[in-house]
Amino acid sequence: MESINVEIIPFEDRYLKDFVGLNVEWLDHYFVVEDEDRELMGQARERIIDTDGQIFFARINEQIVGTVAMIDRGEKGYELAKMAVTPNFQGLKIGQKLLDACLDFGREKGLARIYLESNTVMVPAINLYRKNGFKEMKEYHDSPYQRSNIQMEVFL
Repeated sequence: MESINVEIIPFEDRYLKDFVGLNVEWLDHYFVVEDEDRELMGQARERIIDTDGQIFFARINEQIVGTVAMIDRGEKGYELAKMAVTPNFQGLKIGQKLLDACLDFGREKGLARIYLESNTVMVPAINLYRKNGFKEMKEYHDSPYQRSNIQMEVFL
């Protein structure tokens, strides 16, 4: 598996269905698809791309196997959201590559910090975030997600 070439690529309209599909697959497996998920995924171009955000994709041999979004949340800053890697390709450090793309995006934009919301049952994800400098936030934002029980941030 070491010889697998994982490309991290930016948003293209043709991959929008993959963004939705990967996230629905992930949410159905671990939690449930909430109203905010449906709204964001149904308006991903308008709410993410057209508002100065980005969606990255992990591609292996023309197959999209992972995704993550960087969403401009105004005064709250940018949110790293909707990270998902299809189960058959987990364990290949694709999450790290997607996270690296988000951190690079943040640095290129001159962001001071990036935050995220997650759930503590997602131990591998929480460990990945911690390994990359994210720390639990002292002050929480209101969350539109019922599943969210931890908010983390990293200063760039």
